[in-house]
Amino acid sequence: MAHDHLIEMLDLDAEVLHEYHRDLIGWVGREAVDRPRVLDLGAGSGTGSLALARELPGSEITAVDLSPEMLAHLRSRADAAGLGERIRTIEADLDRPWPDFGPTDVIWAASSMHHMGDPGRALASAFGALRPGGLLVIAELDSFPHFLAGTPDEGVEERGHAEMAKRRAEAGLHMHENWGDRITQAGFKAVTERHIDIDLRPPLPAATARYAEVCLLRMRHGLDERLSSSDLAALNKVVAGLGDRDDLSVRTERTIWLARR
Repeated sequence: MAHDHLIEMLDLDAEVLHEYHRDLIGWVGREAVDRPRVLDLGAGSGTGSLALARELPGSEITAVDLSPEMLAHLRSRADAAGLGERIRTIEADLDRPWPDFGPTDVIWAASSMHHMGDPGRALASAFGALRPGGLLVIAELDSFPHFLAGTPDEGVEERGHAEMAKRRAEAGLHMHENWGDRITQAGFKAVTERHIDIDLRPPLPAATARYAEVCLLRMRHGLDERLSSSDLAALNKVVAGLGDRDDLSVRTERTIWLARR
C-alpha cells in the first residue's frame, strides 16, 4: 500500500477514534514530569507527537521513524500547527543500535513495538535512554478495526482479517505479545496495564466512511492469492459502496502499558 494511503489511515484513526486518543494522551499528561523531553518511537504520521506537544506545555518531542515520507508529513503538520520549534524528527532504524537521543523523560511507542525485529533489545534500548523515574508508554492493537459487524458483509470482512493476521505472522510481526512481561524483563517497574474496547455506533464521525475505505483497501492489498474470487469480488463491492451505507460501526481493541524506569 502506498505511503500516502498509510499516512491517511493513521490520520483518520486519530480523527475517528478521537476519544480514545484524548483519554490516552490525558493519562500520559498526568503521569509525566513538567516540561518533559519525549521520544516518539515509530512516530508515523505524527498523531502522538502533535498530541503530546499540545498536552504537555514546554515539552520537547523527538519523533523517530524509518520512513522519510512519514517524517516529512509529520514536519508539515507540526509547522502548520505552530509546533515545529518543539518537534524535531530523526530518521533511524530502531532495530539497529540507537543514536544518542539525549536525556529523555517519556518514551512513547504507539502501534510500533510489534514492528521491532527484536522487541527485547528495543525495550533494553528504551530502558537505557530514559532518565531514572522516566515513563515508558506502549499502546498496541489487539484487533484491527472492524466496520461491518452485524451486516450481511460481516463474513467477508472477518475472512479478510483472518488472512491478514496470517500475513502478519508470516512476516514475523510481534502481534499479541505479552508486553507487560517483556517490560518487566527489561527492568522497568510499576507496570500498569489498561485494555480498551472501542465500539462506536451511529451517528459516527463524518470521516468514518473514508476511514473504513482506507482500512479495507489496505486489507484488500495483497489478498489476491488468499481469498476466493467470490470473496474478493464481495470485498471490492463493499469498498465501492461505503459512501452510501448507514450501517457502519467501528470496533477495535487496544491495550496500553505504562511503566517506570
